[in-house]
Amino acid sequence: MQPAKHGHEVGHHDHGNGLQKLRLPLLFFGTVFVVAAYVSDFVYGKDNLVGDFSAALGAVLLALPIFWVAIQDLLEGHMHMDELVALAVLAAMVNGEFRTAGVVAFFMLISQVIETRTAQGAHKAIEKLVRLAPSTARRLEEGGEREVQATDLNTGDRVRVLPGETIPTDGKIVLGQTTINEASITGESLPRDKAVEEEVFAGTVNLTGMIEVDVTRVGEDTTIGRVRELILSAEHTKLPITKIIDRYAGFYTPVVLMIAALVWFATDEWSRVISILVISCPCAFILATPTAMVAALSAAARRGILVKNVVDLESASRINAMVFDKTGTLTSGVLGVERLSPAEGVSPADLVLAAAAVEQYSNHPSAVALLKLARETDVPIAEARDFREDAGKGVTALVDGDVVLVGRAAWLQEKGVSAAGLEESSRAEDAETFSMMFVSRGGEYLGWIGLRDQIRAEAAEAIRELKDAGLKRISMVSGDRESVVRHVAAGLGGCEYEAECLPQGKAEYVEQVKGQGFQVAFVGDGVNDAPALAASDTGIAMGAAGSDVAIDSATVALMSNDLLRVPFLLNLSLAAKRAVYQNLSVGAFFILGGLILSSMGYLTPIVVAILHNAGSLIVVFNSARLVRFGEVSGPAAVMEELADEAVA
Repeated sequence: MQPAKHGHEVGHHDHGNGLQKLRLPLLFFGTVFVVAAYVSDFVYGKDNLVGDFSAALGAVLLALPIFWVAIQDLLEGHMHMDELVALAVLAAMVNGEFRTAGVVAFFMLISQVIETRTAQGAHKAIEKLVRLAPSTARRLEEGGEREVQATDLNTGDRVRVLPGETIPTDGKIVLGQTTINEASITGESLPRDKAVEEEVFAGTVNLTGMIEVDVTRVGEDTTIGRVRELILSAEHTKLPITKIIDRYAGFYTPVVLMIAALVWFATDEWSRVISILVISCPCAFILATPTAMVAALSAAARRGILVKNVVDLESASRINAMVFDKTGTLTSGVLGVERLSPAEGVSPADLVLAAAAVEQYSNHPSAVALLKLARETDVPIAEARDFREDAGKGVTALVDGDVVLVGRAAWLQEKGVSAAGLEESSRAEDAETFSMMFVSRGGEYLGWIGLRDQIRAEAAEAIRELKDAGLKRISMVSGDRESVVRHVAAGLGGCEYEAECLPQGKAEYVEQVKGQGFQVAFVGDGVNDAPALAASDTGIAMGAAGSDVAIDSATVALMSNDLLRVPFLLNLSLAAKRAVYQNLSVGAFFILGGLILSSMGYLTPIVVAILHNAGSLIVVFNSARLVRFGEVSGPAAVMEELADEAVA
């Protein structure tokens, strides 16, 4: 069996497109003639010539697409399940049962049409995500602005994007500031403010301001291009259970034909043979896996989760242990001020004022955090002169004629600041869990400022959801010192941790957990975590938007930094797995039950055609539920949908 060419696969046949395009007209006119035959029977009585002719014509029109596909398969040297239906319709015609042949063909075509249209819903959801980049761009050239094809842009070009337009390529803002809707890339519903030097992505929407962007990646190299390529390739990968079905499918049709021949030999009833051939066409069984997986991939893509292979999506349901990197994963990777400890007689405002005046000229992460605090609290930042930075030790400057020092305790001591206050501060309770900035002014010790890498707001909730999902072990690894890692673990509600780990040490820790019999997922930023991502059963890279390293190094890439995407992925995987087994059960039930009842003569060909239709539709609709998996219903969801439509 080669599913890509099977008439009931998602997407249907590639060959025979000419006749397939006529499927709806043939369905319409064929149905009219078959209905006319039954009306004629009611008016003129059974077996009248007008009714027979109308039924025969209708049956031929309805059977043409079915025969065409079956003949094409045979000419290409393949025997698929379509031939069973074609034989059933042909047998009914040969036996003179044109009305039965017409009704059976009608239901088979209706099944194909509905399956195709419904399954295409999942594809459209994906296509909506991967066909977002505009076809044209406003390129800035000497003499002004020129509209060009987006495919003609090159790295280093500069483009202008106006409010309401979609950004045509990846790049960095060089002029202007704006708010951008990045839902197409990250799955985040809230827009983000962007300014000069910040990165923007193709396919995202510029909402408020005019910006000029220097192009950094074009075409398939853009983030949306990579996402498109990987999502579409993931659709064509197969689960192990699908490969097993493929392996034995070649024996299926001959076995069914043997059963039909035995029933005909034993009963001499064509009606039973036709019923067996129709019910044995395992459309529901074949659709069970691909429809569920395509729908699940669509749901993942809508939330900014890039799954490279459906096997990775399926294997996520077996994860029972998860290892997180700390910095940039469970924490934001950005320092924030968490403690002000002024010396006796010094106000917190005086402490911040002195430190901020000096740190305003530094690019160190601690300086950025301090200046953010000063601005948020409206502390005035005084002018500073003669700024100097002693790398790794501290900074100094003149503020209103006084020498202000900000840095390590030992460095301040070297500069003549009293050691007593510094030593006492260093011994403060839980001081070792902070990155500490000691401050002095005019030789007088003012106090210290404690900074920490901020735990992500959703981190504790994500870990709680993972525990609720049944994970048996949740761990954190970090290169930081033990006291800092212990503090973060406590802030997360308690979890195992391993401190002072180099990148290779993280990979060794993952191997150690795997060696204890766990199915392990590792979650990191995809940069220095590559060995651990590769060592895990499922590697999940966070913040992959714009990062080729993150996309390439992991089996699953989260385009945003939202940790709640991790439990969502596990729950989606479980839901997809349940849907596949539910679908397979439905398919097996209809086939086995239908075979037994048809062989015993309890089911007519028309009833069997209806049951075949019902089984296929149950599978398709059951899978289609996954497209909207995890979405919130109610007024808030409606408002979000309206907002998305307005942006589109």
